Amino acid sequence: MKIKFIGASREVTGSKHLITTDSGKRILLDCGMFQGKGLETDGMNRDLMFDPSTVDHIILTHAHIDHSGLIPYVYKLGFRGSVICTNATRDLCAIMLADSAFIQEKDTETFNKRRAKKGLPLVTPIYTQADASACMNLFIGVPAGMKFRIDDNIKVRFTNTGHMLGSGVANIQIIENGQIKRIAYTGDIGRPVDQILATPQPFPQTDILITESTYGDRLHDDKKVSEEELLDVVVQTCVEKRGKLIIPAFSVGRTQQIVFALNNFFNEGRLPKVDIFVDSPLAVNATTVFRMHPECYNDEFLKVMENDADPFGFSNLFYITKTEDSKKLNDHKKPCVIISASGMAEAGRIKHHLANNITNPKNTILFVGYCAPTTLGARIQGGAKEVSIHGTVYPVNADIERIESFSGHGDYREMISFLSCQDKNAIEKTFLVHGEYETQNKYASSLKEEGYRNIEIPAKGQEYEL
Repeated sequence: MKIKFIGASREVTGSKHLITTDSGKRILLDCGMFQGKGLETDGMNRDLMFDPSTVDHIILTHAHIDHSGLIPYVYKLGFRGSVICTNATRDLCAIMLADSAFIQEKDTETFNKRRAKKGLPLVTPIYTQADASACMNLFIGVPAGMKFRIDDNIKVRFTNTGHMLGSGVANIQIIENGQIKRIAYTGDIGRPVDQILATPQPFPQTDILITESTYGDRLHDDKKVSEEELLDVVVQTCVEKRGKLIIPAFSVGRTQQIVFALNNFFNEGRLPKVDIFVDSPLAVNATTVFRMHPECYNDEFLKVMENDADPFGFSNLFYITKTEDSKKLNDHKKPCVIISASGMAEAGRIKHHLANNITNPKNTILFVGYCAPTTLGARIQGGAKEVSIHGTVYPVNADIERIESFSGHGDYREMISFLSCQDKNAIEKTFLVHGEYETQNKYASSLKEEGYRNIEIPAKGQEYEL
């Protein structure tokens, strides 16, 4: 069989890896969008490098858009196979893909107004909300840990990675010519300790390992320390400076982590009496999905729920869904915290909040996760004196802070520890994906020091025999 690396190859978004068996079966591992490269991104997403109508199955490790976001697009182009994932991933995709389609429709509408004024031809979104809704009929939810028989020769089992709700290593067995080939695709690897999610678990021995490398060159601080840092930033901004704290955060995972940390500080009487706004319809819906899947929680979080029926809610926390209520935050004069998507500040309501608050030195912009190098979030973190938002240039006068340990990605030591369940000598080849090339080379060196052999860093479009 062969595997072709199409996305997240020497970069961190657009995860897509296509397996073709000797018998002609085509299995796509993840089907993610490229993000954060401006106008270039649209073309990269439309050029799939494969015919969707020939794909038999998509095996999806988790619901983040850079792993799932093109499923409605391949459906639109003729894919009618199955999408196999955990139950929680299926439920999250139902809201996240619809949200992605809504954003594309709105962005295309705005873009077309500018093109019409210039006499240029109009463009269409990559896919619509109708496509996002229709593709959900192809999803098959599988309980984590259960071996699922796709056909007589292909089986898959998901084992928890702790990266986000429902995320799992795709452990695949393919029988060819009477021989079993074991392939493990980790998707994204979480932290060993999470405020909400269960600890990542060991996964079965594999012959071929495909694994992420996002933080392959750095170490995180302890999460408990990070929670205290979060409280410090709230106090400094909202109490001492009397300003607004703006937190770009992904609606699924990061937002719930931040809210839960603030909820604990509220219960302890340590949270200042300031309003907390979660301004993201997707985050509101995602929090509902979180409540539906206690099987994904860790024991400590379940204990909290025994005494706190709603760990994602407290008296001065407000969830905002309506656009008019979001706009009213521009006129909110009191100190407050605004949590809004996206985490890389590339789309969504966060861009409006940045535009309205980044020029005021009383305010703080706090980043709590990874930002790809070409994104608005990365430019702000990198010390830019001014940034363009929606075509207008704004001076960066607000304080800029960063607490990276809230990231759902493990650092290089944590990833190596996660992989330690494997017999290195039994792994025929290891492929590093989902990471910047320089970072991947450093991570490859660390893996070699641990005894891993035959490590490859595939380029986009590169194909290998397995």
